[in-house]
Amino acid sequence: MQKKLTVTINEEVYDGLRAIIGPRKISRFIEELVRPHVVKKDMYAAYKEMAADRVRESEALEWAEGTFGDLTDEKR
Repeated sequence: MQKKLTVTINEEVYDGLRAIIGPRKISRFIEELVRPHVVKKDMYAAYKEMAADRVRESEALEWAEGTFGDLTDEKR
């Protein structure tokens, strides 16, 4: 369910939002910015969801394995 919220902001900020984000997309933009700060997701469920993403896990493993070489290349 959605709720309507009235927010007062500086005119310059409002004009920037309309110009860059678009007049019909401001609410969604603000919600996506604010959501991680006010809605706490079950961390276990979030990790489980990330682990189920095989493409992401494959890319993460490739990246992690690629960093091992960086450590051996450094001079002490």
